[in-house]
Amino acid sequence: MENQKYPLVSIVTVNYNQSEITAQCLESLKKITYTQLEILVVDNASQKEDASWLQESYPEITFVQSEKNLGFAGGNNLGIKKAQGEYILLLNNDTEVEPSFLEPLVNKFSTHPETGAVSPKIKYYHRPEIIQYAGLTSLQNFMVRNQAIGYSQKDMGQYDEDRETSYGHGAALLVSRKVIEKVGLMADIFFLYYEELDWCYRIWQAGYKIYYVHDSVVWHKESVSIGLLSPMQVYYKNRGRILYMRRNTSGKNHFLAAAFILFVSVPKNYFYFITRRQWHLLKAYHNSVMWHFKNLFNKKIKQSPHLA
Repeated sequence: MENQKYPLVSIVTVNYNQSEITAQCLESLKKITYTQLEILVVDNASQKEDASWLQESYPEITFVQSEKNLGFAGGNNLGIKKAQGEYILLLNNDTEVEPSFLEPLVNKFSTHPETGAVSPKIKYYHRPEIIQYAGLTSLQNFMVRNQAIGYSQKDMGQYDEDRETSYGHGAALLVSRKVIEKVGLMADIFFLYYEELDWCYRIWQAGYKIYYVHDSVVWHKESVSIGLLSPMQVYYKNRGRILYMRRNTSGKNHFLAAAFILFVSVPKNYFYFITRRQWHLLKAYHNSVMWHFKNLFNKKIKQSPHLA
């Protein structure tokens, strides 16, 4: 791509009590070869630190201070609303990027006009030969489960080809402004987990395609933000799974999915946490289920925010 053909890309990353990790991401972005970009760092009301030093240390960024923790979806939405780019890249703060990672993502939009969103190959930062993401399969109709293509596999070049995929990955997801104007922002009712899957599904429903782009590479420092099987993770992952089902299934599929979750998944998970005496995780899981009973008739379940 020649310089005059580079559209402006806005990179949005959300910080929450991890300004040192965010700074490492910003250092990585300093080395990229794409020239037309702006970087927005949204601080999601960090409680354990004052992240404003990032603005002083990195004057090239736009620092956005949120008054409260809006979650992954809400924090990114806040950044998107302030972004000026033709394309918006949501990039986790716990990532580092290959210098030439952005050009192939933008190129996909110019060569495939039906494109709605793209994600790169994502590999583990601490095990750079291992793949985390090379696409995602569709969520099964009633189990509301899917699989990451290439997950935990050694990168032997087996996924060195672009492909259409069911969903992008929230750690690195490029979306065009015109798509966002049409389908809206991420549904911030999710707060954490499943929001990018819901967003990609809405993008697909609007007639666009989602692509995995193999020659763009991002390294992800997985589990820096939440931790493995923390109560927060258990709560929001399970709450999000059910929420996705409620928003995106209908008719027979909705009935089957609801029955499967209520009569199979819920008892199975209760049994799992009880037999392992993981009472703190049991409480988190119970609260995630009860949230849906308390919000059974909440009209906001189906709503999504928009730019305007």
